[in-house]
Amino acid sequence: MGLLGAFAWLEAAYPNVYYRSVQEDQALEWASFYSFFVAGGVFAIAASRQRRTSGALPWFLVGLSLFCVFVAMEEISWGQRVFGHRPPDYFLAENFQQELNLHNMASADVRMNAFRGIILGYGVLLPLFALIPFLRRFFDRIALVPPPIELTPSMFAMFWLHFWYPWKFTAEVVECALGFGFLFVAIANATRFSEGRGRSSLVRSVGLIALVAVLTFTTAWWSQNRQSGDPANLELAKIESEALGDDLETLGEAKGKLVITKCGIHKRVYTLVQKKDYARPLPDMSFVDLAERGLPEARAEFFLDPWNSPYWIRDRCDKKTGRRVVFVYSFGPNRMRDSSRWEIRGDDIGHYVVREPNP
Repeated sequence: MGLLGAFAWLEAAYPNVYYRSVQEDQALEWASFYSFFVAGGVFAIAASRQRRTSGALPWFLVGLSLFCVFVAMEEISWGQRVFGHRPPDYFLAENFQQELNLHNMASADVRMNAFRGIILGYGVLLPLFALIPFLRRFFDRIALVPPPIELTPSMFAMFWLHFWYPWKFTAEVVECALGFGFLFVAIANATRFSEGRGRSSLVRSVGLIALVAVLTFTTAWWSQNRQSGDPANLELAKIESEALGDDLETLGEAKGKLVITKCGIHKRVYTLVQKKDYARPLPDMSFVDLAERGLPEARAEFFLDPWNSPYWIRDRCDKKTGRRVVFVYSFGPNRMRDSSRWEIRGDDIGHYVVREPNP
């Protein structure tokens, strides 16, 4: 609950800080990864204890352990973005984020309904059903271990917030909160089968949260400060982003416009080509022609930068002030978004197509 409240305040009071904090490879995403991953380990311990104390087959807790590890690895695309590996062509073409994971292969409606179903079914309804005596006995008989009822209000708050979706990137905040929710459930389940030999649930919770916090901020710092092993990639990214910018300017001039995109667009270039008819000519223009000068064809086909991350385009305008900015950009060597809504920042490498009024 505290995490949800903190980000609600941050979004209202400091929207730019909020925007940065919910981007990939920031502390929030790493907290999601580590909370789910550690929860997977604790569920495995709980399963072992359940087997030892009751003799039952701990299928449910083992399943939860595997589920949490799977979610954690999906969160970081199985290490693909972290280490800059190029995903197989199938994922580049079919995954809307051009990443090596499965959950982004499904439609937005399927993902949202599945996510809400997990929160509501496991986090809210299951512990409520366990309050009914005959159902509790049935759950014990089949070795199904429900979450503690004390966590139900927090789980319901996550469900309600995700359903209401009051601000952009609500899903990222709720996902992180759910990771900690699963961690608390895992600790409670492990304590339940500890036969009184373990330390209190509170002490375990504090210790594991401290571990997750240290790992989160250490990894986030590393993500923000990592550099490319090949300085030549910086020059390549400059050349390629300028070529993309020139292509967009050319298409705009052909239509008698400043640029072909519309205000509010913020997409991967490959996605733009696939979704918008006006961007279809891009694969036949100067960026792809760079393949004749050494640009790998796979990068050219899917509009990837030298670090195998997608090139992006942003078109943002303010009707009140008349300000408009359009730029294409790469995440740069740290493979994370440093740019703001209006400017290319950090180690991001890009090219401005439109800047009105000029600074």
